[in-house]
This record gives sequence, structure tokens and C-alpha cells, in this order.
Amino acid sequence: MLLANLIFSERTRLCVSRSLFSISFLLLVNTVIAQNSPYSRYGLGDQISNTNIATRGMGGLSAGYREPQTINFSNPASYSAFLAILEGVSKDVAFGRVVFDAGVNIDSRTLRSPNTTQSFTSTNAQFSYLQLGLPIRKGWGIAFGLRPITRVGYNITRRERLFDPNTLLPIDSALTEFTGDGGSFLPSIGTGVAIKNFSAGINLGYLFGKKEIGTRRALFNDSVNYQNSVHSTVYSFGDLFLNAGLQYNIEINKQSAITLGAAGNWKQKLKGQQDTRRESFIRGSVGEEFRIDSVFEQKDVKGEVVFPASFTYGFMINNNPTTEQNRRAWSLGADFVQNQWDNFRFFGAKDSVKNNWELRLGGQLNQHSKAFINSRYSQLISYRAGIFIGKDYVNLGKEVPLLGATFGVGLPIFSFNDPSRYRRSQATNLNLSFEYVRKGNNESRLKENMFRISAGFNFSDSWFSKRKYD
Repeated sequence: MLLANLIFSERTRLCVSRSLFSISFLLLVNTVIAQNSPYSRYGLGDQISNTNIATRGMGGLSAGYREPQTINFSNPASYSAFLAILEGVSKDVAFGRVVFDAGVNIDSRTLRSPNTTQSFTSTNAQFSYLQLGLPIRKGWGIAFGLRPITRVGYNITRRERLFDPNTLLPIDSALTEFTGDGGSFLPSIGTGVAIKNFSAGINLGYLFGKKEIGTRRALFNDSVNYQNSVHSTVYSFGDLFLNAGLQYNIEINKQSAITLGAAGNWKQKLKGQQDTRRESFIRGSVGEEFRIDSVFEQKDVKGEVVFPASFTYGFMINNNPTTEQNRRAWSLGADFVQNQWDNFRFFGAKDSVKNNWELRLGGQLNQHSKAFINSRYSQLISYRAGIFIGKDYVNLGKEVPLLGATFGVGLPIFSFNDPSRYRRSQATNLNLSFEYVRKGNNESRLKENMFRISAGFNFSDSWFSKRKYD
């Protein structure tokens, strides 16, 4: 009797348990964020990289990148590549390569004033994304995910001496503390479909977040006892958010192809509300605040955030030699990014942001598709590198130049219980990227150097397969 059924393997259950552990770990990491970037005061905050960790090692390429074991959420057209036919298996038997991808990153920022020797360094940890890709059929896939979009986090203290405007004699000392906190997140679901060489995809999500801006001031005088004051405004916002992408694959010869890609989002409006308070307070013995008097308080004031359009155009050239040639596969690509921040509005305010652009160049040297069996481990490592230049979207009277260099590796993780050292139906990879980013120059008000290490855990397994037996 001929039967066909859907099965879950032991490997699948192991993959699920690893995934649940990773989710718990990443959510824990997200609770210990610390940041001190004054640039996060503007717009929706400091922008978090919107690319997969595998592609961050290539300068952040995304438009033309598509790979069955990687979730390229920057271009949902790539979801159509999820379904793969395993080598050595009858092409009548389709295997669904379910992909789980999770990432974390740690960065170290050094802030410097160009005309002084003052500097400040902070270290921050945050999760990058959680993504799950599911093949529906050949040429059609879907993906679920959650990722942070921006974050706000700064604490700046200013000490100054106040003078009498008539006599110019010193009268008081003042301590002012500027603080910011918050960020935005995007849970989403997307799908990508391929028709011959053309692929199209769309992501639908809910972009939400919070931004809290506060100013605390204390005055000091030998004969007068002043009360501390705080001015605080909390903004919250959220609404549906769409972005889409296209890809077109052109075959150059039997082992080479070029993929053209474009992705982005149009200008969208997010509903919001704000709470404002002005009050006086005193500090307790351990720094806690106790309100004395409320001068002004206003809650639930409606408003909106106009999120600007953003577009990425690019290509990726892929060369995948045959086994007989015994050569490494390679990929080279470029992206050009345009962001229309001139259209940004935050509760009616324009803010100190401007249109910006970014040019990204990168590539990858990796094993070709048939090289896993009987290969040395060093031959299976993927090596990536890239650079990017442009300007930051924050503009404080002068443009803030942006420059970065990246390097990355993809490390396969094998099952030691498998005598062949690699299961063709299952693949686990650790992707690492190392990025150096510089914002500003000697003409900027502030220079920021950042070094970021990102780690991505990628699990891929054949969850569903058609088995035939008598």
C-alpha cells in the first residue's frame, strides 16, 4: 500500500528546543540595554541595523541577496527561495527547509568633541532580531519576525555658573541633566512568491514605540534653598507598517548569475499620543524622586508620526562552480540606499533630520553547494567583507558623514552524533560580523566611533517531507 505522510524528526524537536532557548536568552539580553548616544535624541532614535547578520559582514547588502538558509527580511522577495531540493534526493521529493534565525549584538561607542580632549565610552547589548521562515511550496515562502527599529538612550549632564545680567556677578550654580529613553519595534509577517526568474514579496507589521524626553535642573545658592524641577514628555506611537521588495535573477552561464533587487517602504503615518508634566521634586537618600508640586500636567494629547519613505536598490553576482572544478563559490554586490527624512514629522515638529544616502559594497567567499561531504572544516567556513559610506540622517546645521567597514564569518556547527559530520537535511550555522562605524569629522559637533560585534544563530531543518513506502 502506497502512503504519504508528514513527519517530524528528532532533529526537528532538537531545533525547536534550541529555538525556544534562544528566544528566552535574547529577551533577557534586551532588558540590559545601556546607551549614551546624544544622536538618539533626534528622529525616532538611533537606527539599528536593518539587515541580517550574515549580510552585515558584507557591508549590509540586502537588495539582491537571496539564500535558502537565510532570512533576508530587508527584501521579502527573497522568501521565495526558502524551499530547496536536497542534493542526492529525487527531485520529485520536495523538502521544506524551515529556517529559524536569531541574533544579538554588542557595541562599544566612543564619543569625542573635535576641539577638546574629552571623550566618553559606553558598551551596549541588545537583541537584533527573531525570525522564522517557512516554505509553503516551491517558489513561495512566508516569514514571521520581531526586530527593534530604533532606540533612544542618553544621559548628559551640564554644570554651569549663572551670572546677574546687570552686574555680571556670579549668583547661582546650576546642574542640568538631559535624559532620553525608549525605542521602537516591528513585529511582522511577510510572504514572497517567485514566477520563473521574477520574485516579489511584502511584509506587513505593526510599528510601535515610545520616546521619553526629560530635563531636570537643580540650582545651588549659599543663602537660598531652591527646589529641583523636572520637565518630561512621553510620546507613544504605533500603527500598521508595510514594506515590499522585488528581485530578478539573470543567468549568465551554468555557474554564474546576477540578481537585481529593490526594496523599501513608502511614507506612512503612525498614530500617537503624548503626556507632558512639569513639576518640582526632591531626591531621596538613594536617588529616588519624590514629587512636591505639579506645575503643569497634560495627558493623552493626540498626534501622529510621519515615517519617511526609504528605498534600496542593488545587485548580487553569484558564482557557484561545480564539484569537478573544486573551487570556492563567491558573491559580490552593491546597494544604494535613499532615505527621505525631510518628510519626517514628529507630532507636528520637523526635527533636526535631513534626507540621507548610503552606498554599500561587499562580497562573500564560501563553499559551493556540493562541497559539504568529505570536506575539511576550514573549507566550509564562509568569509565576508564589505564597506559603506554616506551621511547620517541627523543634521545639526552640518552634514554628519558616515563611514564603515565590516568583516564576517559563517561557521557551520555539526552534530557529533552523526558519523558523516554533516546532515544534508539539517544545517546549523553561527554567523559573526564585526563592524566599525564612524559618524562625524573634525567639523562636526560630536564624533562617534562604534565597534559592534553581532552573533546570529541560524537553524535550518527539513520539517516536512513526503515519504513513500509499501
